[in-house]
Amino acid sequence: MTATLKDFETPIPESAPGKAPYVPRNFRRILCVFPKYSRSFGTFDNAYPLLGRVKAFMPPQGILIVAAYLPQTWEIRFIDENIKPAKPGDYKWADAVIVSGMHIQRPRINRINEIAHRYGKITVVGGPSVSGCPEYYPDFDLLHLGELGDATDRLIEYLDLHPDRPAQQIRFETKERLPLNEFPIPAYHLVNLNHYFIANVQYSSGCPYRCEFCDIPELYGRNPRLKEPEQITAELDAMLASGNLRAVYFVDDNFVGDRRAALKLLPHLIEWQKRNGYPVQFACEATLNLAQHKELLALMREAYFCTVFCGIETPETDALKSISKQQNLMGGMSILEAIKTLNSYGMEVVSGIIMGLDTDTADTGDRILEFIRLSNMPMLTINLLHALPKTPLWRRLEAEGRLNFDAHRESNVEFLMPYEEVVEMWRRCITQAYEPDFLYERFAYNMQHTYPNRIKPPLSPARLSKKNIRKGLWILGNLILRIGVFSNYRRTFWKMAGPKLKAGKIENLIHIGLVGHHLITFAQECGQGKQSASFYSQQVKEPLHSRVKLLAR
Repeated sequence: MTATLKDFETPIPESAPGKAPYVPRNFRRILCVFPKYSRSFGTFDNAYPLLGRVKAFMPPQGILIVAAYLPQTWEIRFIDENIKPAKPGDYKWADAVIVSGMHIQRPRINRINEIAHRYGKITVVGGPSVSGCPEYYPDFDLLHLGELGDATDRLIEYLDLHPDRPAQQIRFETKERLPLNEFPIPAYHLVNLNHYFIANVQYSSGCPYRCEFCDIPELYGRNPRLKEPEQITAELDAMLASGNLRAVYFVDDNFVGDRRAALKLLPHLIEWQKRNGYPVQFACEATLNLAQHKELLALMREAYFCTVFCGIETPETDALKSISKQQNLMGGMSILEAIKTLNSYGMEVVSGIIMGLDTDTADTGDRILEFIRLSNMPMLTINLLHALPKTPLWRRLEAEGRLNFDAHRESNVEFLMPYEEVVEMWRRCITQAYEPDFLYERFAYNMQHTYPNRIKPPLSPARLSKKNIRKGLWILGNLILRIGVFSNYRRTFWKMAGPKLKAGKIENLIHIGLVGHHLITFAQECGQGKQSASFYSQQVKEPLHSRVKLLAR
């Protein structure tokens, strides 16, 4: 199941430019299904009731790209189970069912396979989970391993020529990847982006760094592959046609993994924003050493990047070295200085924090809380360490006999500290970090020291349309009613909201109200044992409202 270091250091080549796709002989109906995922910190599901039509976090880029790549003569139907479930009629309609997802979605992926087989349909699974662990999906008919490429063409040919299920499982593994600059625009015409909290786009794939816990280098390589800037602006145009966007998140593994490429892209984003009246805010993931590149930061500010997620992981130097996160140990600039630098360009910093590292001690929780106070970051994804397949961490712990697959545990890692002590330290950290007064203090800092550093976008028709004004007023009314009247932290809310209402800073009020409500509610659920301590937890929590209906992130 595990790969060697040599395996991932040898990159999978790209196909020759302009290679013609397979042309089918037969007509097929393909049902593409993206499985439900569990509620977690990153889904922002507690904010959905405040937004009206929103039912999921981001559209699933991978399977939408596959849907766009399938032959245009075939009929494609896409269902995101986070929006609505696939019905029996959908399965009956299809000739084949394609599913994609991550490890955390594994139970539901296999359940979709069972349902499709009940109707006698050929089933296909692709995406990051099956590419990393094919053995997780023994009952699927066809496996697509790796990225879009020659395996996809062979898969399409098989579906074209074979209408019935195969006698045994068949695997299609990518030997030549499709160049990113030949990727189709995701099939946004099959979705309504108004149903999503945020939109997303991918510019590059791969990351040059080698963090111990991360599987990106082994799945996608260390040399970032790129789309052309014109592809990105075309995707943004397609998004605008599919919904009324709030923001667009660059889901690149590292937006500045290739700094020259980022410098090439940003002027195109600036021109697109100006041409369209700055309709969206941009956000991205990047390594913290972005703070050392002032030219990049200036262009990102002008393109209206307002949020950057940085995998800080831990403020402790020895811990960063132990997990091969040396890029956070920047010569001449501390982590706190880097955060302040990013703030000075108008970017609110979101941080990943990992607990349960081998270097953790009984004092780690206190040091993390002090770091949160000093950094003034409102949002941090405080998460227990979990070993993913195809990572150096997995191989090390496997060799040390420290992988534990007990389904009742919050992590598959045997920590060096006592398990219950680590879980309780996580619970204390996350509940204190998102205690309403402490959280709103950090938002207050950013309102004073970060948000004013952003450009002032024009009051364009794209921003001040009647639809946007009605939507903003509806959300504001919901915030006032649900938080200002009925929440258990309404006094804290009004200390922030009152002055903002008087000053007319409605956009800041809505941002803090929405994000803050999710964080506060999530932390309270953590304190009650209703949320998992790891994004990849083996201990699946029942959705709070599944007693009434199935969860529709």
